[in-house]
Amino acid sequence: MIEATALDGGAAAPDRGLAARRNVALAMLFVVGTINFVDRQLLSVLVEPIRADMQFSDTQFGLLTGLAFALFYAAMGVPVAMVADRWNRIKLIGIACVVWSGFTAACGMVSNFWQLAAMRFGVGAGEAGGTAPSLSVLADYYPPAQRPLVIGLFTLNGPFGVFVGAAFGGWAASTIGWRGAFLVIGAVGIVVAPLLIWLVREPARGQMDAQTGDDTPLPIGQTLAMFARRRSLRMVMIGSGMAAFVSYGMLNWIPAFLMRVQGMPLSAMATWFAPAAGITFGIGILGGGWLVSRAARKSPRAYGTIPAFAAAVLIPTFIAALLVDSWQLSLALMLVPMAACIVYVAPALALVQNLTAPRSRATASAVLMLMFNIVGLGLGPLFVGMISDALKPEYGDESLRWALMAIIPFAVAAGVAQYAMTRHLDKDFAE
Repeated sequence: MIEATALDGGAAAPDRGLAARRNVALAMLFVVGTINFVDRQLLSVLVEPIRADMQFSDTQFGLLTGLAFALFYAAMGVPVAMVADRWNRIKLIGIACVVWSGFTAACGMVSNFWQLAAMRFGVGAGEAGGTAPSLSVLADYYPPAQRPLVIGLFTLNGPFGVFVGAAFGGWAASTIGWRGAFLVIGAVGIVVAPLLIWLVREPARGQMDAQTGDDTPLPIGQTLAMFARRRSLRMVMIGSGMAAFVSYGMLNWIPAFLMRVQGMPLSAMATWFAPAAGITFGIGILGGGWLVSRAARKSPRAYGTIPAFAAAVLIPTFIAALLVDSWQLSLALMLVPMAACIVYVAPALALVQNLTAPRSRATASAVLMLMFNIVGLGLGPLFVGMISDALKPEYGDESLRWALMAIIPFAVAAGVAQYAMTRHLDKDFAE
């Protein structure tokens, strides 16, 4: 775990009690966040057996994994984050975990598309109380210089959740069935939530900031005004939205592409794709946070240059992975773009934490995550599904290959926006 180091920016080493409390907080929030991502990934991994059972189109599946979840996640995100800036965040996260886990379990009891969509609405509404309040808690446990790395560690729950979801989903599909998979994962979340509330202490707001200022929660209008006033916050919204469009479009459709187009057997999902996805996503998220944490000591422009470079690496490697003919070679080539596609996450979240006031951080994070979820999660998978359905009469199963290729221009736009942000970072950090 993270102890006091030179990254504290010269601050005195925290007492052992604080070090222990914040490491427990990071560990438990990581576990809860992992459950959050397993709930999301499970539907993507089980797409083929669910489609066979309920006869979904690719567009309908894009709605289920993207827009159905994202709309309710986004609609609840800002209101729940405003509560987090005013109330006990640990209790709020625990309650949210119970809610989304209950709806996840209910996904295993549906009988048609609309019932499953309704349950995904509930999962999205519950998960709105997870990430933004967790980021606010961590910002009050760790000093500013450590936040990119700490948020990188926390957001490893994404790749770890992908690994667990892919491994467990592949096993469950052939043993307990896709319905049993949802029931088991939902039960796990309901058990873990009380442990979080019992083990983690709510930190004092702004205790790690050199200048705390007024502790009064900011109205939503003032929080939004910060995004309007600071150009780097506006640009990180645009760049992150485009990057999320690409990463969620890839994440939600790569399993189906490997199975349907490249002929990967379902059993190989657990054996090969799960560890490949978990490791590469972990490298991307933690690597992005670690690189920015080090490079930003010399210049805050690292918050933009490193994600922009990752986008430049993603483009040719993803194209190559889509054009080969075997699932083994395709998966091997996918390793680089799967790591590169999420390098932006930790730097973007840390940037918002470092440029906003302590009593507005959860709300500010939720505003950024509106872009992650509406543009990225909501529209990315849906876009790929719609393009695939449109091309299917001419290309058959090959339509999914070209639908994934269609997200490349959005990767270009993400890299351009992230690099453009670097012009404004020096001024905004100086303020």
